[in-house]
Amino acid sequence: MQFTRESGLVKVWVSLVMTGTYRIDQVPELYNLKEVVSEVINGTPA
Repeated sequence: MQFTRESGLVKVWVSLVMTGTYRIDQVPELYNLKEVVSEVINGTPA
């Protein structure tokens, strides 16, 4: 399984990190979830 920037779970985690509910280091190591969330938050191109 591979997550993309458009995946629902990625969008949820991005919003949770952006609002301060969680920190980026608290995103679970689930497939590539943490990597994609980091890319979205840091503005790294796909």
